[in-house]
Amino acid sequence: MIYDLVIYGGTSAGLAAAVQAGRLGLRAVVLEPSARLGGLSSGGLGDTDFGDKGAIGGLSLDFYRRLGRRYGTDNAAAWLFEPKAALAVFREWVEEYGLDVRFGERLDPIDPLVKQGPRIAAIRMESGRSFSGRMYMDAGYEGDLMKAAGVSYATGRESNSVYGETYNGIQTANAVKNQLPHGVDPYVVKGDPSSGLLPGVNPDAGGPDGQGDARIQAYCYRMCLTDDPANRVFVERPDGYDERDYELLFRAIEQGERIFFKLNKVPNRKTDSNNDKGFSTDYIGCNYDYPEASYAERDLIAAAHERHQRGLIWTLQHHLRVPESLRAFYAPWGLPLDEFEETGHWSPQLYIREARRMVGDFVMNEHHIFLRSPVADAIGQGSYTMDSHNVQRHVSAEGFAVNEGDVQIKLQGPYPISYRAIVPKEEECVNLLVPVCLSASHIAYGSIRMEPVFMVLGQSAATAAALALEADIPVQAVDYAALRAQMLCDGQALA
Repeated sequence: MIYDLVIYGGTSAGLAAAVQAGRLGLRAVVLEPSARLGGLSSGGLGDTDFGDKGAIGGLSLDFYRRLGRRYGTDNAAAWLFEPKAALAVFREWVEEYGLDVRFGERLDPIDPLVKQGPRIAAIRMESGRSFSGRMYMDAGYEGDLMKAAGVSYATGRESNSVYGETYNGIQTANAVKNQLPHGVDPYVVKGDPSSGLLPGVNPDAGGPDGQGDARIQAYCYRMCLTDDPANRVFVERPDGYDERDYELLFRAIEQGERIFFKLNKVPNRKTDSNNDKGFSTDYIGCNYDYPEASYAERDLIAAAHERHQRGLIWTLQHHLRVPESLRAFYAPWGLPLDEFEETGHWSPQLYIREARRMVGDFVMNEHHIFLRSPVADAIGQGSYTMDSHNVQRHVSAEGFAVNEGDVQIKLQGPYPISYRAIVPKEEECVNLLVPVCLSASHIAYGSIRMEPVFMVLGQSAATAAALALEADIPVQAVDYAALRAQMLCDGQALA
């Protein structure tokens, strides 16, 4: 069978794309490497990073309104929700629109696709199956299909000089939030540099502010926790636990720190617990290899992140170097028995804040985010703070341990995202759209990379695929006027 559209990745973007493809009469298939729908939206991120709600339309808004109906709010959107509720809405989409979703389908790591000139003819999976389509979409967080297709991409942080930016590259001066308290000693033996640095601490920042590097912002799991005794299992000390990995936490406590991860409430006595403060759920500096890693290596990186966070919970609840009052504060929290039942109540979705980013003919950068440079071909809007989590820890000029890379710059309002940012260079591939690992600088991606936006871009990408198929043209040649008309018809918020 030859599909009209083959979508790699059953993320929120991939599912929105599949729904839109079906609405427009395309035969589409969604290939999801894991066993769960929805990526991060059903993987623990229940406290939605939405920015300006008015910038969210189309199927993205439909998703949040369906969540609202599940919580009895009629047609009002719900921005706080449980993972299982999000999963139920995605399953509702699948059932209502008859989506063809194949689970456990991962690109063959050795020979992943057949290409005829700049056109993808088929993709091969680890399972031995092949899928042929007239159009393709990479809706994954990693950009694996994009890479296999020979599309240009970047990882890490560009220097400010590349796009004339201010907040890219190494950022020590701006890294004031989620910072370690002042005065944390970085050495194994306090005051003794000869004893070596604590785990994860670099001797310096690696260069001046604004200089590019290969590092990427930290990952974590968005933890769904509960204090409901009838729906709770406590987190045990993980295998391989080493209290030396938490020495920075103990020293932060000694300097007065008392918060180590958020307990943002979602319905039914649950949380979306995300990174907060200087030592938290982000496993800083331990994900640099992830974008280019093999599947097995990625599994090891993900397992290390899970071990770090389980160890963090156990430490805060039980370790005697944690004050009794702080242990008591975190003591009631455990994993909900009615969430992630197939994976031991822990989310299977690592929060991949960025991996590969396509480099197309048009690259979204901070000038577009700040509305300094116009975008004439909007396919959606972003509006969230320009946000990079910390990238590394190092010794400051004063001789203390500090975090580097956290940049959070508020915006004046929503900004348009260009259609050209989701299509590759024409000479590289003419039948691929990339709505998640789109063409953007590191710091611009820090604002764009939000789940509501990914759904918006996924829907717009499917619309563009339909127009390209109808006219038998490359995705780069889609008539924007026709694309805009259909997007507005579908309720997308473009301005």
